[in-house]
Amino acid sequence: MTATAMTTSGTAPRARGGFLRAVYIVWWRDLIRFWRDRARVAASFAQPLLYLVIFGSGLSSALGGSFGAAGGVSYTQFIYPGVISMSVLFSAIFGGMSIVWDREFGFMKELLVAPIDRTAVAVGKTLGSATQSLLQGLILLVLAPLVGVTLTVQSFVALLGLMIVLAFGLSAMGVAIASKMRSMQGFQVVMNFLMMPMFFLSGALFPLVGLPVWMTVLTRLDPASYGIDPIRRTVLGAPAERTAMTIGDQIVPIGIEALVVFVFGLAMLAFAARAFQQRD
Repeated sequence: MTATAMTTSGTAPRARGGFLRAVYIVWWRDLIRFWRDRARVAASFAQPLLYLVIFGSGLSSALGGSFGAAGGVSYTQFIYPGVISMSVLFSAIFGGMSIVWDREFGFMKELLVAPIDRTAVAVGKTLGSATQSLLQGLILLVLAPLVGVTLTVQSFVALLGLMIVLAFGLSAMGVAIASKMRSMQGFQVVMNFLMMPMFFLSGALFPLVGLPVWMTVLTRLDPASYGIDPIRRTVLGAPAERTAMTIGDQIVPIGIEALVVFVFGLAMLAFAARAFQQRD
């Protein structure tokens, strides 16, 4: 083997190791910052609980305690998967805020001038945000017995996989948007403009059946719909099939929904990586 070949073969593993180490450092730093911000942690848990209590109790009473479209499932049980998904959604998208924060305080500039692949920054930020949102969603699972939902080992494992996909897809979206933002105020305006329509059109609070045509189209264009629907079907089982997402007259399989969210996440991550590569 020539010296050039030996050098080349040794450079590739070092490059891969450096990339993974950079991803790990960015990911770990975001987790530490999240855990130390106790006010943010408390607020991120309180908001879903308020939705569950206010909407669950109030609208359940207004609907007579039973949500007919879901086959006799109470409204509180119906929105419970949506509340879990809401926690994942809000935390995942706002995870991109750390990019804008780091840019304003100069840390992002240090990362971008460091001798590492800038793609590692996008990947590390996405994984850090996804991990934070996943942890919050998992903690909300302890409320399942309180709303009358029983989770088996099989359903928990399936639910974990779906939540990972949803957290990844939405975190990548938040990072992609943040990669183009230069101020915290601009990021918050854009996020609030996108988040609330995404949440309300995702089917977290109402079934995605029997809607007006224009709203049906919007719900099918909302990537969060393809993440929340399989989570509800996994948590509630057979009753949720009556409100499952359909295209035409066909119920969309859970695997296809998860694939849509995953591909969406990959596209957003590619966009974010390209934005970091082009940034001065």
